[in-house]
Amino acid sequence: MSRNQARFIPGEEIGSVTDWDFVDVDTSKSKFAAKLAAQALLEEQAKEASVRQTSFSEGHAQGYAEGFAQGHAQATLEGQRQLKEYIANESRSTAESFAQIFVSANAQLAEAEQVMAKGVLELACELARQVLRHEMSTNPNALQPVVREALSVLAIDSKAALVRLNPLDMEVLSEVLRQEFSNLSLTLLPDSSISRGGCIVESAGTVVDGTVEQRWRKTVATLGLDAPWEPEDVPT
Repeated sequence: MSRNQARFIPGEEIGSVTDWDFVDVDTSKSKFAAKLAAQALLEEQAKEASVRQTSFSEGHAQGYAEGFAQGHAQATLEGQRQLKEYIANESRSTAESFAQIFVSANAQLAEAEQVMAKGVLELACELARQVLRHEMSTNPNALQPVVREALSVLAIDSKAALVRLNPLDMEVLSEVLRQEFSNLSLTLLPDSSISRGGCIVESAGTVVDGTVEQRWRKTVATLGLDAPWEPEDVPT
C-alpha cells in the first residue's frame, strides 16, 4: 500500500482515545515574548526604583543642605558671640594692664622725681656749704649777726652773758663785740671745740647753740634733708 493510501482501523484495535490540545508548534516565539515582557517589567521596576532613589536623594540632600545652613548660622552666631566676649575680656584685661602699667609708671616717675629733687637739694647744700666755709674763713665779721641774734633770744635780766668762740674768731671779734654790746657784761671765752663761724651764748642757765653745725642742721631740715655739716658730724 502506498504512503498516501488510507487505512481503516477497526475499533477493536484502538486502545484508548486522548483529546488533543492544539498549541503553537513554534514555542521559541512564545519564550521570546515572555522574555521581552519580563525585561520590560524589570526596566519599569528599575525606573520606579531610580525615581524613588532620586526623590530620596533629593530630599536627603535638601535636608542636609537645610541642616547645614541652620548649623552654619548657629555656629556663626556662636562664633560671633564668643568673639565679642573674647574682645570684651581682652579689652578689659588690656585696660587693666594699661592701668597697672600707668600706676606703676607714675609711682616710678614720682620716685625718680623725689630722687632727682633730693639730689638737686644735696648738690645745692654742698655748694652752700662750700660758700659758707669760704665766707667764714675770709670774713670773720660774718659771725657778728649770729652773736647778736643769740643775745637777743636770751632774756638777760642780769645784764651778763658768756660767749664762747673759736680762738681765731676771738682774736678778730673780741673788741668789736665789747664795743657793740657795751651795755652788757660780756665774758668772751675762747673754745677750740667750736668751729669757726659759730658760738655758744649762756646767760642765767639758758644756753643758745649758735654753732655752725647746729645752724646747718636746722636749715637743711626745713628742706627735708638730714645732712651734717661735716661727714663725721653725725647727730646723736
